Amino acid sequence: MQHDIYVAGAGMTTFGKQLERGLRSLAEEAVRDALADAGAGPEVVDHVFFANAVAGLITGQACVPGQVALRHTGLLGIPIVNVENACASGSTAFGLACTQLMAGTADVVMVVGAEKLSHADKARSFAAFSAGYDQEEPPSAAPPAVEGAPTRSVFMDVYAQMAHQYMARSGAVAEDFAQVAVKAHRHGALNPKAQYGDPLTVDGVLGSRTIVDPLTLMMCSPLSDGAAALVLANERGLKRLNADPVRVLAATLVSGRDRTNGDRTAVERAARDAYEVAGVAAADIDVIELHDAAAPAELIVSEELGLCEPGGGPELLRSGATTIGGRVPINPSGGLLSKGHPVGATGCAQIVELVDQLRGRCGGRQVEGAKIALAENGGGYLENDAAVATVTILAR
Repeated sequence: MQHDIYVAGAGMTTFGKQLERGLRSLAEEAVRDALADAGAGPEVVDHVFFANAVAGLITGQACVPGQVALRHTGLLGIPIVNVENACASGSTAFGLACTQLMAGTADVVMVVGAEKLSHADKARSFAAFSAGYDQEEPPSAAPPAVEGAPTRSVFMDVYAQMAHQYMARSGAVAEDFAQVAVKAHRHGALNPKAQYGDPLTVDGVLGSRTIVDPLTLMMCSPLSDGAAALVLANERGLKRLNADPVRVLAATLVSGRDRTNGDRTAVERAARDAYEVAGVAAADIDVIELHDAAAPAELIVSEELGLCEPGGGPELLRSGATTIGGRVPINPSGGLLSKGHPVGATGCAQIVELVDQLRGRCGGRQVEGAKIALAENGGGYLENDAAVATVTILAR
């Protein structure tokens, strides 16, 4: 980063199916808590980036979701920019806030990610995911259109295809994917904001209902509602706050592309850029939140981030290195599998967790001595790559 940028406040709601709450209620709670954490009121904020992915499809609220959701927070009147970038909407908004602070056109910027994904008609929620890929050239993994309502997210078909490819090149087996889910729920049980924290066993995960082979129900992230918010500031902005800041070392974003001849994936490119900007290497990272919308993703992304050699994801997991108490804990929050996945809020929530980890306030899931943290957030899908990938690195 050319100028020092800090996360000065962080807050989030509990994630889960909250049919009785609207997008506004969720956003208001996260904003309130993030501002309180930063030691200031809404009057100090210069600019807001509001992340949401599917409100237009779920609730019908399109075009101005941020202005509507934040109408009664005290933030209305300042610039509010709505950000939609699939499951990476929240981390994209975070990156835009960093860019503005670096440009010096604002000193305190708020980032809010909020999503109302659950609906009384579950098929409506599942159908929204189909908007996350090219409608004219859908990926080969997308199932053909059939009569009736969808019974699952189309992205589980995508992840199933990725899982089979990964198993062929790495030697991973279904038990490895089950162990990822077991670990996620063990971590989630320590997070009061997580959607699920019930204990799982490998046999229980393998025995749960098959969604798309090799994925079972417990290997897939749930439908979730929730919001997360962050207050960012430069050094001038910190003077307006009473904060315990965490420094932003890097916030990179790339779009996916049609990969040929072994081109790097979007996550690999975003990670490479982030390490270069931050001046750190994969071996320096103490704690990670990554986008495990389905269990195989943890193993795939751990390789893409350079935590191990290609094909080494299963052994990294089996070694215990990625559990709390291990060398590089992954998803101490419970990840998307346990904490939940309210799409537009997910990227912000990852950063909320890492800010709390670096401040040492995560209780039973605290990663001792954490000084450098990384978040990876992906969104959408092309034929053989994520449509967007972001990597954020924070330091204490």
